[in-house]
Amino acid sequence: MFCHRFNAQVQISRHAYTRMAQRHITEELLIELLESGEVRYKDEKRFWTALEVPGRQDNLLCAAVVLEEQLVVKTVMHHFEWEEGNANNL
Repeated sequence: MFCHRFNAQVQISRHAYTRMAQRHITEELLIELLESGEVRYKDEKRFWTALEVPGRQDNLLCAAVVLEEQLVVKTVMHHFEWEEGNANNL
């Protein structure tokens, strides 16, 4: 899987795959989240991306990601809410 937004291959952790299955999030939906979600950085490498998906009752969907040589998706969350003041909008 490749993310054009970050020009990087995507690696999904075992934990993230488990959460995706539990939350009915497909790889196609994950790539949409990575390509077009709102991004907030924790630091130079770590960030969250969140996306409201029409038709789902568990908005926002969010992925916690590390950007290195690849994008590493660490986990995927639902019923997500941004915590103000904890991350930078870039």
